Amino acid sequence: MKTVAIVGTLDTKGQEYDYIRRKIENRGFGTLTVHCGVFSPGFHPDISNEVVANAAGKRIDDLTAHKNRGNAMAVMAQGLSKLLPELLERNEIHAVIAAAGSGGTAVVTTGMRALGIGIPKLMVSTVAGGDVSAFVGSSDIIMMPSIVDVSGLNHILKRQLDMAVSAICGMLDVDTTMDEKARPLVAASMFGVTTPCVDAARKILEENGYDVLVFHATGNGGDTMESLIDAGYFSGVLDLTTTEFCDVAAGGIMAAGPHRLETASKKGIPLVVSVGAVDMVNFGPLNTVPEKYHTRKLYCHNPAITLMRTSVDENRIVANMICSKLNSVTAPTVLLLPLGGISSMDLPGEPFWGPKEDETLFNVFRRNLVNENVQLVESPWNINDRKFAGLAAETLLSMMNSKLKK
Repeated sequence: MKTVAIVGTLDTKGQEYDYIRRKIENRGFGTLTVHCGVFSPGFHPDISNEVVANAAGKRIDDLTAHKNRGNAMAVMAQGLSKLLPELLERNEIHAVIAAAGSGGTAVVTTGMRALGIGIPKLMVSTVAGGDVSAFVGSSDIIMMPSIVDVSGLNHILKRQLDMAVSAICGMLDVDTTMDEKARPLVAASMFGVTTPCVDAARKILEENGYDVLVFHATGNGGDTMESLIDAGYFSGVLDLTTTEFCDVAAGGIMAAGPHRLETASKKGIPLVVSVGAVDMVNFGPLNTVPEKYHTRKLYCHNPAITLMRTSVDENRIVANMICSKLNSVTAPTVLLLPLGGISSMDLPGEPFWGPKEDETLFNVFRRNLVNENVQLVESPWNINDRKFAGLAAETLLSMMNSKLKK
């Protein structure tokens, strides 16, 4: 029987969690209740808050005595992040569900994020209607708005909890058995302005027996790619779109996480990198662009996204960021520079055509890339030219084949 872990603060929301437990059991699934509140629970849980605190190296009595809510929440979150993977490893749980306000959401999603991609994780939350990136990170947690506070079993909350129970049970019914004949995987990063390149490279890789998982370089997309590389999904990485570093440099809304361009080397996986879409910084609607950038070259990509052309100085900063990452790699890596332009907007007559900015970018790599594990290859084409896409795909194929032979 598959078992759902029901995780939450059973001291303040015992009635609501008992309702979830009964609904899941009525559907024929097992349940395992985990109490991560500080005080006495509303009903006897399968795993006590003492066990959760101990997983973090603390005692629950000390947490209650100190009366520091923030510290207690941090400890319980840490405990869940260790306990839940252990339960999964022992095959004692197969999914996780929770319902909470902002504090409980922060605690439980910390534990949920410690579980791998593909493990059903559903969080019914009062904050699910806003920016949930802090709670979800690069995981596949499903956030469901509670509509009303998780406080008392009124008809609206019961409806939301019923739907959440249906969802988590439905996810457990999905056959997730891996196909033994599945083809090896390659990760690729893409943006709208590098789509022709990645699509063409993907077709070449597919013709050579690989499946390609494409990640949108939106900050979270790059972080998710790095997480799956770390989880061992991929035989090679085609990280052609490194635009997220521009948002770090200029304060955009799609910034690279701290581990971009690190994980492939850590796992010893062949990596081909380029500078796709490094000609742009991403902001929200035009009226959200910081005032200091109002005189810059701006382009309304759509009503929700405004692009800003990177400057000479920003290109220098971004190139040094990427150089710093690449100078630390220990696995075979190739950096491809498309001298004919780094996006579909970086061409003669297009809005972000900038030979001076691009040359600054390229010169930093020529001067500062000193790692013997990284080969620098310059190409005369625009990144979206089919010849460049072919070069990228064939380079990665050669590196993967070489590793297989070794």
